[in-house]
Amino acid sequence: MALLELRDVNTYYGNIRALKGISLKVEAGQVVSLIGANGAGKTTTLRTISGLLRPRTGEITFDGTAIHPIPAHEIVYLGLTQAPEGRQIFPTLTVNENLNMGAYSLGRDRKAIEANRRRVYDLFPRLAERKNQLGGTLSGGEQQMLSIGRALMARPKVLMLDEPSLGLAPLLVKAIFETIRTINEQGVTVLLVEQNARAALRLADYGYVLETGSIALEGPADDLLHNERVRHAYLGEA
Repeated sequence: MALLELRDVNTYYGNIRALKGISLKVEAGQVVSLIGANGAGKTTTLRTISGLLRPRTGEITFDGTAIHPIPAHEIVYLGLTQAPEGRQIFPTLTVNENLNMGAYSLGRDRKAIEANRRRVYDLFPRLAERKNQLGGTLSGGEQQMLSIGRALMARPKVLMLDEPSLGLAPLLVKAIFETIRTINEQGVTVLLVEQNARAALRLADYGYVLETGSIALEGPADDLLHNERVRHAYLGEA
């Protein structure tokens, strides 16, 4: 059984059908990439998994539990967290305070919270240097580090990342992707939505291509990277 699985999921915005029978699997230990054009349904997929949107039909299971009827905050308790598109950090809270907000599922276990914070600072030394700085005064790259770090504070089994490279300079993009690889090597399964299809597929074990709310292609990431249709449509190659 896959760690995370969607079966024939249909999600609507009012009468508009945004996801049209999505089925996908994320195996434990993998990095799985979800690529597609703007408006294809990538963010909607993540929001449906995390409980921010409810599928009208279909089933989502995580670690053997059906999570589509469960409130979003309870899904975090099960071990699934998300770093959202646009970072959405708390600008008037310090770096430390932002990280603490991500640890609410740990309750008052101060030892666990402190251990998780040290882990985040080991991954992102720049955040440690700015731990008492307000989130809103950080650079875009630092805010992305903080968003990922906040999601890691709950010690997730699966980390979902929505466009982590958006708006970042190439050197920062490289650093963020290297950190995602490290996070995965430390035992966290990753579901990655990313506009940079080439970088996403190079990092991933398996990939899905979304087109207008449906899965158009899927397969081992290396196969998709060399697929003529994917190369033409998403990698900018003739």
